[in-house]
Amino acid sequence: MTDTTDKTAQKILRANDRGGYTVPTPGLYPYQWNWDSAFAALGFATFDLNRAWQEVETLFQGQWTDGFLPHIVFRVDEPSYFPGPSIWRTGVTPPTSGITQPPVVATVVRALFEQDNNRDRLEALYPKILAWHRWFATYRDPLNNGLVMTSHPWETGRDNSPEWDVPARGVDSSKVEPYERRDLGHVDSDMRPKKDDYDRYIAILEFGRSVGWNHKTIAEKGPFRVLDVGLSFILLRANRDLLALAEALSRSDDVDFLRDRIELAEYGVSYLWDEAIGAFCSRDLIADKSSGMCTSTSFLALYADVGSVDQRARLFENFKRIATTTRYMLPSTDPHHSAFDSKRYWRGPVWAVVNLMAAIGFYEQGYALEADRIREDTLSLIKKAGFFEAFDPISGEGTGGPDFTWTAAVWLYWSGLGQHFKDDIGEMV
Repeated sequence: MTDTTDKTAQKILRANDRGGYTVPTPGLYPYQWNWDSAFAALGFATFDLNRAWQEVETLFQGQWTDGFLPHIVFRVDEPSYFPGPSIWRTGVTPPTSGITQPPVVATVVRALFEQDNNRDRLEALYPKILAWHRWFATYRDPLNNGLVMTSHPWETGRDNSPEWDVPARGVDSSKVEPYERRDLGHVDSDMRPKKDDYDRYIAILEFGRSVGWNHKTIAEKGPFRVLDVGLSFILLRANRDLLALAEALSRSDDVDFLRDRIELAEYGVSYLWDEAIGAFCSRDLIADKSSGMCTSTSFLALYADVGSVDQRARLFENFKRIATTTRYMLPSTDPHHSAFDSKRYWRGPVWAVVNLMAAIGFYEQGYALEADRIREDTLSLIKKAGFFEAFDPISGEGTGGPDFTWTAAVWLYWSGLGQHFKDDIGEMV
């Protein structure tokens, strides 16, 4: 059995520390990633609260003047990764990518603040987080319904989800500049996106670069425009948590803005409901068509506290059906779907961070048995395989990079709560 003690998890976080920020895993991901850092902070908070705050603070060193927070901050030029800063060419300092990632930061900062009541650090971070949320409202809500449009599969955090297959087919990759992938030197090719997928990723990147990373132009004319279930639910939850922080800081003007955004999204989510499969699905804006896929992020409806009684009942039918056909929950793609692949990136593997958010939502909404199943499966996978990036939901084998920061962070977060997990759910947010 692998060593899955708290001490080992702490060691991974320390080993991946690059001086105030962590890398997800050496070699494969050698920079600071947006939502990876947020989850890393949750892990650090179990044994070094100062370092937890610092993780978020260094992330915002890469924020643009319009509030945009990129998905990668390039603090060095590391040849083991493609595409690096010389490909993105965003023209900012420090160099960053030109796309964002799921906004879990507000939720994490609320957790940090409730742990130590450090008002000075909250006061410094709060306006930066709010500016990012305003950026989403300005540039990524084309229907004005509170939902989030993504301009690149990488923005969703679920890079290679089959939800993006059909929308990405409309991306012209015939003129992509020659490139050399570096990820296949670190991880088995069976676990990574295929060449056609990667060509389209780079084509979308090159479009953004060609318009000078003008987010208005990208939102209106980009070749990939999809309303993403994961981004939408995570932002709704983050707006709820940012609202709590705004109230704690007596920011009355901000309170009104956040309440308006929350109300918009609460009504807007019905647009993502696919009655045919009984789940919330991402929707291609260009074709105006649902993906028709139940994924692990469909279950984040509870984390966002949305869905009618009937909709939640349908979601649980899907949950129970999936739970009977896979050993470990939650697979990132419905195992009954033809696109399911238990090993390939986001097309089947279990991800600890999605499981964490899903379990929190299930507990908060009173579904303790389902939340226990998700938590126990996650910890069992880590015990069986180690601190991998993701896990095969059938065999339990680790997939992707080893010694992964956010997997270690989830272990620390859940093992730290231990038997108090159910009783102390209010402390989880």
